[in-house]
Amino acid sequence: MDILSTSKLMKKKELSPVELVKETLHKIAIENPKCNAFITVAEEDSLQTAKKLEQELLAGKIRSPLHGIPIAIKDLIFTKGIRTTMGSKLYEQFIPDTDATVVQKLKDAGAVIIGKTNTHEFAYGPIGDRSYFGPCRNPHHLDKITGGSSSGSGAAVASGMVTGALGTDTGGSIRIPSSACGIVGMKPTFGLVSKKGSYPLAYTLDHIGPMTKNIKDNALLLNVIAGYDSEDPYSLKMEKKDYSSLIGQDVKGKTLGIPSYYFDFIAEEVRAEVIHCIHMYEELGVIIKKVDIPILDKIAIAQSITIQSEAAAVHEDTIQNHKGDVDDEVFERLVASQAIKGYEYVQSQVERNQLIAEYNQVFDDVDVLLTPTLPILPTNIGQREVQIQGQTEAVRHALLRLTSPTNYTGNPSLSLPCGLSKHNLPIGVQFIAKHGDEAELYQFGYALEQSGLYQDRFQDAFPQK
Repeated sequence: MDILSTSKLMKKKELSPVELVKETLHKIAIENPKCNAFITVAEEDSLQTAKKLEQELLAGKIRSPLHGIPIAIKDLIFTKGIRTTMGSKLYEQFIPDTDATVVQKLKDAGAVIIGKTNTHEFAYGPIGDRSYFGPCRNPHHLDKITGGSSSGSGAAVASGMVTGALGTDTGGSIRIPSSACGIVGMKPTFGLVSKKGSYPLAYTLDHIGPMTKNIKDNALLLNVIAGYDSEDPYSLKMEKKDYSSLIGQDVKGKTLGIPSYYFDFIAEEVRAEVIHCIHMYEELGVIIKKVDIPILDKIAIAQSITIQSEAAAVHEDTIQNHKGDVDDEVFERLVASQAIKGYEYVQSQVERNQLIAEYNQVFDDVDVLLTPTLPILPTNIGQREVQIQGQTEAVRHALLRLTSPTNYTGNPSLSLPCGLSKHNLPIGVQFIAKHGDEAELYQFGYALEQSGLYQDRFQDAFPQK
């Protein structure tokens, strides 16, 4: 069952918020011990909220399609009265006294905050297996990673514990677990969704976005959480849009750009499935155009400099005073981040607008870019090196390579499942658009999701649980 289908049952009073929350808590009790998606389950709070929402429903008041729907929140995003740990021992008992803006928006829309999902400690890792509360496990293969850092949100949705969750994305942390777990994840335009009340990793790279089973649900969640927030200094004053407005419109005659950078060094199983996806679009009448984006290497370097510099600034006290309280690998990465020189960071910011402008030139010729989300399949938990075309690469670097550029440029980027490996591990495809063009990404994603070929390949692999 997805969000919109559940909402219809709720509207007809064929399902009550209390019944749904109880069913969700039961599902979490069964599934969570397997994949460790949730750090905190807000059982008492969610039941109290459900009772209030049920009274409203019986009185004929429905706040939105999210009325009574349980939503999971990454444990980096503050929730009033519900523990928020950042996946760290340092915050094991931290209970915020305010909600993040996105959480308040969900509550106003009638969503039920069901709990907090696991994260790579401080979100500083794309793998998802370094949390004080233990590694998150991929529901498709429990020995494999979910990807990170929004590891628990990916696993919670993929396993059917919830139909929707929020994640954060600084170098790919929504799209990486979405690809690895076989779900839909959107990193919106930078500044479209308020970050107020989200623990920072990198001030100018962090994004919050939705993770769901399908495209329509994803657009629904984005419509709820998007919007200007005067309390977020990076928030964009943009005209309010309906991000579902193009869903279902024909993509025939549209142009998909295939950038060579993203296909140069990827696993063969990934390449085969993404190429198959491209052929699907050709059958839908989409024009396929190969493109080059020469400045991507510069963008990748600038993104790396930016995340390291800003993470080191965020965690100055952590580095100086809490060595023994932080996971060794995460702590080593924080310390290494201090090696970036001030002038390098300044240069990466001075050049930023020009690099973004050069990146966006590609959209003069194409509507949307299509790339693999990840160059590799989900690796084993604890694995730190991977073989690609006979060469060794660090798992962390591989996971970030195709997603991190648009954290620096701020372009909206969407991941959805496009294939399966021979061992039934999910493979994701990424769509990238101009700033503010999330609706176009959903249009392309929905066209793929609804195509006959897609349905045939995924109705058994990714059932609506």
